[in-house]
Amino acid sequence: MFYRRKFYIVKNEFVDVFNRHFNETNLPNQMKHGTRLIGRWMVPRDEFTTEIFAIWEYDSRDQYEEIEAKIRSDKEHVQRIQNWYDQHGGRDRVYKEYLLEVRNEELLSTVEHDGLADSESAGRQQERAT
Repeated sequence: MFYRRKFYIVKNEFVDVFNRHFNETNLPNQMKHGTRLIGRWMVPRDEFTTEIFAIWEYDSRDQYEEIEAKIRSDKEHVQRIQNWYDQHGGRDRVYKEYLLEVRNEELLSTVEHDGLADSESAGRQQERAT
C-alpha cells in the first residue's frame, strides 16, 4: 500500500471556502479516478490559521502516479479548478493570500507486525535506518 498526506496551512477566513471546494470539486474527481480517502481533518493552529490535511490510500506508488496523471489530463476537472482560482483572484493570489503552506508527502508505516507494513515500505524504512 502507498499512503499520501496532503497538508495545508490555510488562513481562517478561507477555511470554509477551501473545504467546500474540496467536497464539491476535488473529492468527487479523486474518487472518480480511483483514489481512496482515509480521512480529512483540520486543527486550528492559532488565531489566524488552520492546518488541514487528508490521508489518501493507493495500492502502490505506481497506482498513485497513474491516478494523478488521469486527474491532470481530465480537461473538465482542470477547467473547474481554474474557474475556482479565477473566482478567488487567481492561483497566485490564492497561494499568496490564503494557502500559506502546501505539502504532498508519502507516509511510511512504523508498524512491522501482522503484515500491516508492506515489504516495500519496510525495506525503505530499514534502508534509512542504516
